Amino acid sequence: MLITSPANERLKHARRVRDGREDNLIFVEGERLIEECLQSDLAMEACFHSPELSPRAQTILAELTERACPLLPTADAVLATISDTVNTQGLILIAERPSATLAQVLSSGGLFACLDAVQDPGNFGTILRTAEAAGAKGVIALKGSVDAFAPKTLRSAMGSAFRLPIATDVGLEEFLAKTSAAGLKVVATTAEAEISYSNFDWRQPAVIVLGNEANGVRQELLESCDARVNIPLCAPVESLNVAAAAAVILFEAARQKAI
Repeated sequence: MLITSPANERLKHARRVRDGREDNLIFVEGERLIEECLQSDLAMEACFHSPELSPRAQTILAELTERACPLLPTADAVLATISDTVNTQGLILIAERPSATLAQVLSSGGLFACLDAVQDPGNFGTILRTAEAAGAKGVIALKGSVDAFAPKTLRSAMGSAFRLPIATDVGLEEFLAKTSAAGLKVVATTAEAEISYSNFDWRQPAVIVLGNEANGVRQELLESCDARVNIPLCAPVESLNVAAAAAVILFEAARQKAI
Protein backbone atom coordinates (compact mmCIF):
# COMPACT_ATOMS: atom_id res chain seq x y z
CA MET A 1 0.00 0.00 0.00
CA LEU A 2 1.32 3.43 -0.98
CA ILE A 3 2.19 5.77 1.91
CA THR A 4 0.56 9.10 1.15
CA SER A 5 0.56 10.91 4.50
CA PRO A 6 3.60 12.62 6.10
CA ALA A 7 2.02 11.75 9.46
CA ASN A 8 2.47 8.01 8.85
CA GLU A 9 4.03 6.37 11.92
CA ARG A 10 6.73 4.68 9.86
CA LEU A 11 7.75 8.07 8.47
CA LYS A 12 7.82 9.60 11.94
CA HIS A 13 10.18 6.84 13.00
CA ALA A 14 12.37 7.44 9.93
CA ARG A 15 12.67 11.13 10.86
CA ARG A 16 13.83 10.16 14.34
CA VAL A 17 16.48 7.93 12.81
CA ARG A 18 17.54 10.70 10.41
CA ASP A 19 17.89 13.14 13.30
CA GLY A 20 19.97 10.75 15.40
CA ARG A 21 17.26 10.02 17.95
CA GLU A 22 17.29 6.22 17.48
CA ASP A 23 20.61 4.97 18.85
CA ASN A 24 20.73 1.62 17.08
CA LEU A 25 19.69 2.64 13.58
CA ILE A 26 21.07 4.69 10.67
CA PHE A 27 19.48 6.61 7.80
CA VAL A 28 20.94 5.70 4.40
CA GLU A 29 19.85 7.65 1.35
CA GLY A 30 20.47 7.23 -2.37
CA GLU A 31 21.30 4.38 -4.71
CA ARG A 32 25.07 4.28 -4.35
CA LEU A 33 25.15 4.54 -0.57
CA ILE A 34 22.49 1.84 -0.18
CA GLU A 35 24.48 -0.40 -2.51
CA GLU A 36 27.51 0.11 -0.25
CA CYS A 37 25.40 -0.67 2.80
CA LEU A 38 24.19 -3.87 1.19
CA GLN A 39 27.79 -5.08 0.98
CA SER A 40 27.86 -5.15 4.78
CA ASP A 41 26.24 -7.70 7.07
CA LEU A 42 24.02 -5.08 8.71
CA ALA A 43 20.36 -5.85 9.28
CA MET A 44 17.98 -3.85 7.06
CA GLU A 45 14.88 -2.61 8.87
CA ALA A 46 12.86 -0.81 6.15
CA CYS A 47 13.21 0.82 2.74
CA PHE A 48 11.00 3.71 1.65
CA HIS A 49 10.90 4.03 -2.11
CA SER A 50 9.29 5.99 -4.90
CA PRO A 51 6.55 4.20 -6.89
CA GLU A 52 8.59 4.76 -10.06
CA LEU A 53 12.20 3.62 -9.91
CA SER A 54 15.22 3.38 -12.19
CA PRO A 55 16.48 -0.06 -13.25
CA ARG A 56 19.37 0.37 -10.78
CA ALA A 57 16.94 1.08 -7.94
CA GLN A 58 14.81 -1.91 -8.91
CA THR A 59 17.89 -4.13 -8.64
CA ILE A 60 18.51 -2.71 -5.16
CA LEU A 61 14.93 -3.48 -4.13
CA ALA A 62 15.31 -7.03 -5.38
CA GLU A 63 18.37 -7.51 -3.17
CA LEU A 64 16.60 -5.93 -0.21
CA THR A 65 13.74 -8.37 -0.72
CA GLU A 66 16.24 -11.23 -0.55
CA ARG A 67 17.49 -9.74 2.73
CA ALA A 68 13.91 -9.79 4.08
CA CYS A 69 13.79 -6.00 4.31
CA PRO A 70 10.24 -4.54 4.29
CA LEU A 71 9.66 -2.36 1.22
CA LEU A 72 7.41 0.66 1.70
CA PRO A 73 6.27 2.44 -1.48
CA THR A 74 5.88 6.13 -0.69
CA ALA A 75 4.51 9.02 -2.71
CA ASP A 76 7.34 11.25 -3.97
CA ALA A 77 6.07 14.39 -2.24
CA VAL A 78 5.81 12.48 1.04
CA LEU A 79 9.22 10.86 0.60
CA ALA A 80 10.66 14.37 0.30
CA THR A 81 9.44 15.15 3.84
CA ILE A 82 11.93 12.71 5.35
CA SER A 83 14.79 13.22 2.90
CA ASP A 84 18.12 14.66 4.07
CA THR A 85 19.13 15.59 0.52
CA VAL A 86 17.80 17.70 -2.35
CA ASN A 87 17.38 14.57 -4.48
CA THR A 88 16.54 11.28 -2.75
CA GLN A 89 16.84 9.20 -5.93
CA GLY A 90 13.64 7.65 -4.62
CA LEU A 91 15.31 5.42 -2.02
CA ILE A 92 15.75 5.75 1.75
CA LEU A 93 16.92 2.81 3.85
CA ILE A 94 16.73 2.36 7.62
CA ALA A 95 19.44 -0.06 8.71
CA GLU A 96 21.23 -1.37 11.76
CA ARG A 97 23.95 0.92 13.10
CA PRO A 98 27.49 -0.49 12.73
CA SER A 99 29.22 -1.03 16.05
CA ALA A 100 32.75 -1.81 17.18
CA THR A 101 34.47 -1.52 20.52
CA LEU A 102 37.82 0.21 20.84
CA ALA A 103 39.45 -3.14 21.58
CA GLN A 104 37.99 -4.60 18.38
CA VAL A 105 39.19 -1.67 16.29
CA LEU A 106 42.72 -1.83 17.70
CA SER A 107 43.00 -5.62 17.42
CA SER A 108 44.34 -5.51 13.87
CA GLY A 109 47.37 -3.34 14.71
CA GLY A 110 48.89 -0.92 12.22
CA LEU A 111 47.88 2.71 11.64
CA PHE A 112 44.77 4.41 13.00
CA ALA A 113 43.20 7.86 12.97
CA CYS A 114 41.69 9.37 16.10
CA LEU A 115 39.29 12.32 15.97
CA ASP A 116 39.24 14.59 19.01
CA ALA A 117 35.93 16.52 18.97
CA VAL A 118 35.78 16.90 15.19
CA GLN A 119 32.44 18.64 14.68
CA ASP A 120 31.79 18.84 10.96
CA PRO A 121 30.19 15.71 9.44
CA GLY A 122 31.77 16.50 6.08
CA ASN A 123 35.23 16.52 7.66
CA PHE A 124 34.53 13.33 9.60
CA GLY A 125 33.28 11.49 6.52
CA THR A 126 36.18 12.70 4.38
CA ILE A 127 38.65 11.49 7.01
CA LEU A 128 36.97 8.08 7.05
CA ARG A 129 37.25 7.81 3.27
CA THR A 130 40.85 9.04 3.29
CA ALA A 131 41.84 6.68 6.10
CA GLU A 132 40.52 3.69 4.19
CA ALA A 133 42.20 4.84 0.97
CA ALA A 134 45.55 5.24 2.75
CA GLY A 135 45.38 1.79 4.31
CA ALA A 136 44.56 2.74 7.90
CA LYS A 137 43.06 -0.09 9.93
CA GLY A 138 40.36 1.88 11.73
CA VAL A 139 39.13 5.18 13.12
CA ILE A 140 38.48 6.22 16.72
CA ALA A 141 36.09 9.05 17.58
CA LEU A 142 36.54 10.48 21.06
CA LYS A 143 33.58 11.80 23.03
CA GLY A 144 32.47 15.15 21.65
CA SER A 145 32.92 14.25 17.99
CA VAL A 146 30.03 14.41 15.55
CA ASP A 147 28.09 11.19 14.87
CA ALA A 148 30.12 8.88 12.64
CA PHE A 149 26.92 7.54 11.07
CA ALA A 150 24.86 10.71 10.65
CA PRO A 151 23.43 11.07 7.11
CA LYS A 152 25.88 13.81 6.09
CA THR A 153 28.84 11.86 7.49
CA LEU A 154 27.80 8.74 5.59
CA ARG A 155 27.52 10.67 2.33
CA SER A 156 30.96 12.20 2.77
CA ALA A 157 32.48 8.81 3.64
CA MET A 158 31.15 7.33 0.37
CA GLY A 159 30.80 3.82 1.79
CA SER A 160 33.93 3.74 3.95
CA ALA A 161 31.82 3.90 7.12
CA PHE A 162 30.43 0.45 6.23
CA ARG A 163 33.88 -1.10 5.70
CA LEU A 164 36.32 0.58 8.08
CA PRO A 165 36.06 -0.35 11.78
CA ILE A 166 34.99 2.73 13.80
CA ALA A 167 34.92 3.04 17.58
CA THR A 168 32.70 5.93 18.65
CA ASP A 169 32.11 7.94 21.83
CA VAL A 170 35.42 6.76 23.32
CA GLY A 171 36.55 8.31 26.60
CA LEU A 172 40.03 9.80 26.86
CA GLU A 173 41.18 7.51 29.70
CA GLU A 174 40.04 4.40 27.84
CA PHE A 175 41.73 5.60 24.66
CA LEU A 176 45.08 6.21 26.34
CA ALA A 177 44.97 2.97 28.31
CA LYS A 178 44.07 0.71 25.40
CA THR A 179 46.38 2.28 22.84
CA SER A 180 49.24 1.90 25.33
CA ALA A 181 48.30 -1.73 26.00
CA ALA A 182 48.24 -2.36 22.24
CA GLY A 183 51.76 -0.95 21.85
CA LEU A 184 50.65 1.98 19.70
CA LYS A 185 52.41 5.35 19.54
CA VAL A 186 49.86 8.14 20.02
CA VAL A 187 50.89 11.05 17.79
CA ALA A 188 49.11 14.40 17.96
CA THR A 189 49.00 16.96 15.18
CA THR A 190 49.70 20.50 16.36
CA ALA A 191 51.25 23.63 14.85
CA GLU A 192 53.45 23.96 17.94
CA ALA A 193 55.22 20.63 17.39
CA GLU A 194 58.93 20.66 16.57
CA ILE A 195 58.87 17.52 14.40
CA SER A 196 57.58 17.63 10.85
CA TYR A 197 55.09 14.88 9.97
CA SER A 198 57.44 13.75 7.19
CA ASN A 199 60.29 13.16 9.66
CA PHE A 200 58.29 10.89 11.93
CA ASP A 201 58.66 7.11 11.52
CA TRP A 202 55.15 6.01 10.53
CA ARG A 203 56.25 2.43 9.89
CA GLN A 204 55.66 1.66 13.57
CA PRO A 205 52.12 1.01 14.87
CA ALA A 206 50.62 4.43 15.59
CA VAL A 207 47.49 6.50 16.08
CA ILE A 208 47.27 9.92 14.43
CA VAL A 209 45.26 12.31 16.62
CA LEU A 210 43.40 15.04 14.72
CA GLY A 211 41.80 17.87 16.65
CA ASN A 212 38.72 20.03 16.67
CA GLU A 213 38.35 22.41 13.71
CA ALA A 214 38.58 25.54 15.88
CA ASN A 215 40.68 24.47 18.87
CA GLY A 216 42.85 21.61 17.70
CA VAL A 217 43.77 18.68 19.95
CA ARG A 218 42.80 19.35 23.59
CA GLN A 219 45.69 20.19 25.92
CA GLU A 220 45.16 17.19 28.18
CA LEU A 221 45.55 14.84 25.23
CA LEU A 222 48.52 16.77 23.82
CA GLU A 223 50.33 16.32 27.12
CA SER A 224 49.60 12.58 27.17
CA CYS A 225 50.75 11.80 23.62
CA ASP A 226 53.95 9.96 22.80
CA ALA A 227 54.86 12.44 20.07
CA ARG A 228 53.64 15.59 18.32
CA VAL A 229 54.06 16.49 14.67
CA ASN A 230 53.34 19.55 12.54
CA ILE A 231 52.71 20.19 8.88
CA PRO A 232 55.04 22.98 7.66
CA LEU A 233 53.03 25.68 5.87
CA CYS A 234 53.96 28.65 3.72
CA ALA A 235 53.07 32.03 5.23
CA PRO A 236 50.62 33.58 5.74
CA VAL A 237 48.58 30.33 5.99
CA GLU A 238 48.45 29.24 9.63
CA SER A 239 46.51 25.97 9.47
CA LEU A 240 44.88 23.37 7.24
CA ASN A 241 41.36 22.01 7.30
CA VAL A 242 41.40 18.94 9.54
CA ALA A 243 40.43 16.62 6.68
CA ALA A 244 43.23 18.03 4.51
CA ALA A 245 45.71 17.58 7.35
CA ALA A 246 44.55 14.00 7.79
CA ALA A 247 45.12 13.29 4.10
CA VAL A 248 48.64 14.74 4.15
CA ILE A 249 49.72 12.65 7.13
CA LEU A 250 47.89 9.43 6.28
CA PHE A 251 49.39 9.29 2.81
CA GLU A 252 52.86 10.10 4.12
CA ALA A 253 52.45 7.14 6.46
CA ALA A 254 51.33 4.99 3.53
CA ARG A 255 54.35 6.15 1.49
CA GLN A 256 56.76 5.23 4.26
CA LYS A 257 55.18 1.82 4.73
CA ALA A 258 55.56 1.12 1.01
CA ILE A 259 59.30 1.79 0.99
